[in-house]
Amino acid sequence: MAAAHVLSLVNGWETIRYELLNTRLCDLDLRIEGSPLEPFVRRLNRELAAKGLEKLRPQFYLTDGWGCPDQVPLIGIPFYLADKRLARIEEEQTGDVEDPQTIMMLLRHETGHAVNYAYRLWEEPGWEETFGRFTRPYRDTFRPNPFSRQFVRHISHHQHGRTYAQKHPDEDFAETFAVWLTPRSNWRRKYRYWPAIRKLRYVDHLMRSIRGKSPKCVGGEPVSPIEEMTILLAEHYGQRAEKFRADAQGYVDDKLKEVFPETRSRKQAPAADLLRRYLDDLVVRVTRWSALEEDEVRTILAKLEDRCEALGLSYPKSQIQSKLMDLASLGTSLAMNLAYTGRLTG
Repeated sequence: MAAAHVLSLVNGWETIRYELLNTRLCDLDLRIEGSPLEPFVRRLNRELAAKGLEKLRPQFYLTDGWGCPDQVPLIGIPFYLADKRLARIEEEQTGDVEDPQTIMMLLRHETGHAVNYAYRLWEEPGWEETFGRFTRPYRDTFRPNPFSRQFVRHISHHQHGRTYAQKHPDEDFAETFAVWLTPRSNWRRKYRYWPAIRKLRYVDHLMRSIRGKSPKCVGGEPVSPIEEMTILLAEHYGQRAEKFRADAQGYVDDKLKEVFPETRSRKQAPAADLLRRYLDDLVVRVTRWSALEEDEVRTILAKLEDRCEALGLSYPKSQIQSKLMDLASLGTSLAMNLAYTGRLTG
């Protein structure tokens, strides 16, 4: 059995998918910095600076969907966009995932809410006359006129191609702002014969009035941040994680949790460090008692190290020798199982 085959088995998509689906959202260790989302956030900030709104720096956080908390200049972004593997699962489970163009459209829309809340623009003269009453109740369902030219067309609602701006005055403002912000949108020409041009001119005037000014409201409490969501990723999609267990032929998390159970010991060390420190010795021991080659064994142990790191497993420092014996036994068991059955675990 070649090392490349072992590597494709232990790190195959079916295994990675099950590892992720069987993980709590708060344990996914996601952040915007350094993720696929970071370039989009930087691009948005450049667009704001180009419009003279460099002092508006919305705060972003990861949650289960797009949105701004009510009257709070925070922007929630779906967590799956911070990891390409999670984006793939999102597409598998829902049949859709945002492409780069859609991400920027939605970021500009949510920034429209953020600028409204940061500067309390709905209190400005002319806002209510232009967009309507800000405090009007939201409705989950609405019946827009898809042919109306009273509203800009930025985000097309996926159902029936409806215009999202018609849902509520706050959404109307956010959509209008998004069109105004979009580089090369040519809104003056595109909308010059539409009644919606009045809203765009008002937003243009409003944005000029706040250039160089600091926001009146900054920060606030996020709604359902990813760090506080304790459900499994599978549960987020209304699934049972075990449904995907049979295909995860390289899954080792359950075995590792048996070797490194939770403990209250005050003096603990990371399990991944133990594997790194004694990797060469473990490779020799496991290779001796299994039917695999050294490079194949090294691939298996690298998988154990990677999962120990991801799971944050640890052990009491006083048990280092017994844990090394457990790891040698586990590695040998996995290697022999792989040699004779073609999978790591039964």
